[in-house]
Amino acid sequence: MSTFPRAVAAPDRPGTVSAHRVSPTARRAALLAGAALLSLLTACGNGSPQSSPKTPPGTAGPASGDTSTKAGSTTTAGPAASSPSKKPGTGTGSGSASATATSGSAGGSGRCHTSELRASVGRNDPGAGQENFPIVLTNKSGRTCTVRGYPGAAFVDASGKQLGPDPQRSPGTPTTVVLAPGRSAWSGLTFSNPEISGADTAAPASLIVTPPDELDSLTVAWTRGEVPVSGNASSVRLTALSPGTAP
Repeated sequence: MSTFPRAVAAPDRPGTVSAHRVSPTARRAALLAGAALLSLLTACGNGSPQSSPKTPPGTAGPASGDTSTKAGSTTTAGPAASSPSKKPGTGTGSGSASATATSGSAGGSGRCHTSELRASVGRNDPGAGQENFPIVLTNKSGRTCTVRGYPGAAFVDASGKQLGPDPQRSPGTPTTVVLAPGRSAWSGLTFSNPEISGADTAAPASLIVTPPDELDSLTVAWTRGEVPVSGNASSVRLTALSPGTAP
């Protein structure tokens, strides 16, 4: 028999609280509940907004200005980022690539479009070792329109392959040329006589002509013999458009 005295619970008395033994299981449950409540109160007391989820590695958002990005496709925002490939003989007005219509003195007529023009090459006017051919643009439409600046030009062979570099522009001040139906403007195409300059030559099949500020071209059969394409003094030059068909 144990020698320790047995504890006897004292009866409840007014104004006193009786002590009860709490089991270990109940105590553990209470602690867990308290911890959960403390975590909930801490989360509710945090006034800062929840941060946005991070972008998963390897995922790229659309660039600034893009409207949407789909898998396997590329969406370019705003104007096109790249220009179309330059065609042989592409021309520009006033030395710029602007495609804005130019108003002339004929009641604000717009620029002449390729479909409204006919191209031709006038007779050679040689002088001082130079070959000089007028490239003529004639208004074949029924409306008055304008041209301004330098046309584009390029020599090509029968397969359409360009021969030699693009012509260079002779210094000058472009002016707006008003073309009534049937009227023409001309640009001087000049180069040194290959027999004198010693430049390498080729015999083109055609001359590609592009009106200023247009992308579509006109093709003129070239029957004027060989032209310089490389080597010494092989440069071909163009003048700005002027009224008429020849100097």
